[in-house]
Amino acid sequence: MTASLAYYESFLLKNVSAISTLESSLRTFTWLLPGRFKDAELASEALSASLNMISMYHDTLLARIVQSDPRYRPLIPFSLHTRFTKAWADKNSRYKWAARLLETIRFTELFIEMGMRRKVSTKNRYRGIIVLEIIKAILRLMLLRITRRPLLSPPIPERDIDPTTLPSSTETSPTLAPSSLPSSLPATPEHLKNNRVPLPQHSPLAVPPPPRSDVSIQEYLLPKALTTSAVKPPLSLVRSFSSPPEWLSEVLYILRPLVYATMLFSDRKSNRPLITILTMEFVSRSLRRNVPPSASLERSEYARRDRDMLWYLFRGTIWQSYTRPKTAHLAESFSTTPILGLFATLIQDWIPLIDEYHYYTAP
Repeated sequence: MTASLAYYESFLLKNVSAISTLESSLRTFTWLLPGRFKDAELASEALSASLNMISMYHDTLLARIVQSDPRYRPLIPFSLHTRFTKAWADKNSRYKWAARLLETIRFTELFIEMGMRRKVSTKNRYRGIIVLEIIKAILRLMLLRITRRPLLSPPIPERDIDPTTLPSSTETSPTLAPSSLPSSLPATPEHLKNNRVPLPQHSPLAVPPPPRSDVSIQEYLLPKALTTSAVKPPLSLVRSFSSPPEWLSEVLYILRPLVYATMLFSDRKSNRPLITILTMEFVSRSLRRNVPPSASLERSEYARRDRDMLWYLFRGTIWQSYTRPKTAHLAESFSTTPILGLFATLIQDWIPLIDEYHYYTAP
């Protein structure tokens, strides 16, 4: 078994660029698959869940290979998200396994719901959804207790490794000095061999080149300057909670999906479940702390949460009474247009899936 894993790691390291391209192509294919044949959405989600699980395993292997190779020097520094989540995974094993289990459930929850829809009744399906949400809430509360900081999504490091920068097992590192001096001096480059060609005469009437603008130089150097987040220790990129309202804000945000699924179990026709989690969302947002501009990682997480509020247009009574009719009318109006008709067909295939499955648009 160990020999097989070693062989697979070697194969992954040699073909990581091709494997990454294949993963990306198959993910695009999963978006086009629903509606093509019977149970196409089940096949699409099975493929998507498998790809996500394999990608997470590949990320773990690549991170382990990079960490154990002293010759590896990334051309671009790791993102703040990767630095923070990797530091917590290295520091606390409970964080690492809770985060991985949480991501595993997130990758497979829609596939599990599709299987339950075909095998059990609607009530039992929502019971299964509630069980999944309870497990996810426990795992998120565990991560919150360990870090005492806002939870990032995803809680595991993302793939920030450029496949072209991975050193092979046969090449030497360009950052290390050679073990022995070369036997002969390197050859002179072709463009330096002939230095007897005189420079062209400079005419006094020639138009001088335009002066360089200081603004362009500043714009070029500004993105390359180190920020306060770049020099901070990874665990200090996000401040810990210091007051009860901050804790309450994060707990409310974590419990939203469980409350929504529990209320849908007993009442799927009224707007009470949607109003309840919208209220929890706004209360959580009003209680969270003011983040300074230097805390870029925490600000990006809160910005992502604000963008995710657009998903409420595809949930509950808002979807049934407003978004769905307008989306269906838009898709029908473009169905006869040569190019836009392809996108209209995709939209028409996805509308029934949003109606039938909870996890397509779940919080």
